[in-house]
Amino acid sequence: MERLAHHEPAPPTRGDDIHDSPWVTLAYLLFVFVPMAFVPDPTRALLASALAIAVFLPMHFGFYRSSPAVRPWLVLAVALVGYGLVPFNPGGNTFLIYAAAMAGWSFRPRAAVVVSGALLALLAVEFWWVMPTPRMAVAWAGMAVMVGGLVLAGTLYSRDKSRRNAELRLTQQEVARLAAMAERERIGRDLHDLLGHTLSLVAIKSELAGRLVDRAPLEAKAQMAEVESVARKALAQVREAVVGIRATGLEAELAAARLALLSADVRLDQRIATVALTPEAESVFALGLREAVTNILRHAHAQRVDVELSADAGGVKLLISDDGRGGPIEPNTGLAGMRERLVALGGGLQYDSAPGSGTRLVLSLPRLALQGPSP
Repeated sequence: MERLAHHEPAPPTRGDDIHDSPWVTLAYLLFVFVPMAFVPDPTRALLASALAIAVFLPMHFGFYRSSPAVRPWLVLAVALVGYGLVPFNPGGNTFLIYAAAMAGWSFRPRAAVVVSGALLALLAVEFWWVMPTPRMAVAWAGMAVMVGGLVLAGTLYSRDKSRRNAELRLTQQEVARLAAMAERERIGRDLHDLLGHTLSLVAIKSELAGRLVDRAPLEAKAQMAEVESVARKALAQVREAVVGIRATGLEAELAAARLALLSADVRLDQRIATVALTPEAESVFALGLREAVTNILRHAHAQRVDVELSADAGGVKLLISDDGRGGPIEPNTGLAGMRERLVALGGGLQYDSAPGSGTRLVLSLPRLALQGPSP
């Protein structure tokens, strides 16, 4: 509950954020110069290409910082740079591929396909016009259309994935908010039910003792003894309630873990036996699962996580394993705290993590952790 109450949602992510690095994508400019290796005198093509790149670079970097309203115009401008270079260097089709990728981030998917198709069609017409033979025109145009189509498809996939990840993060934040709200309401009800009658009884008996203190001291003393007894019982009940408040349900923690792992493209498979755990045991397992998932997200680079809860004659176990990179495990504060909580209930922690084989944690508790017989 404490974690949820202090949870600050991350700022929302726009579904059209560009996740490619502007510096990394500049590597494709090498294809501008490839055709010049087959030209006897590339001086003219080299000068034209250098000028085209000089014009392209400000638009390229500006695209990553521009507003959605400006991006379509940058798509057209980059395409025009390519059209202008093609008569001097066929490698100018590289700029049309850049334009197709930029269109994928600038328009809705259907409009992006139409715009990119139109730009590449105009490029094919230009190749037909400037190439010395129809075979060369078809070859250059076909290559541009094929690569541009693949780049556009990849861009649209990345954009859709970005949007779904943003929705998933918002869902996770909403789940946390609703969980915190429900927990606050539960705490309010529990405290009202727990303390309302007790404090009323303490007030009444204290008032009665005050009236009897002069004329019946023994009865007043008896009333104050009852007040002390009621207060001690209330204190014990409050302590038990605090333990329950701090406890996190295993089912809720599994749901939070699934959302967190999904946002990192990690699959979660769970096999949870139907067993009734004591509140203390469920809290220990839930906190252990939270710590394990946190470590997986930070260090494991895993693609799949398995969680299994099972019970037998020896007790109850929670197995958490991943297919990440593994390696030596340092007994850090998280694992140390996990082990201490388990040992306090008579259980233990085992783990192994061979390099390249993932990590496996086994949290075990005795049968006392069960409220009743397992089915």
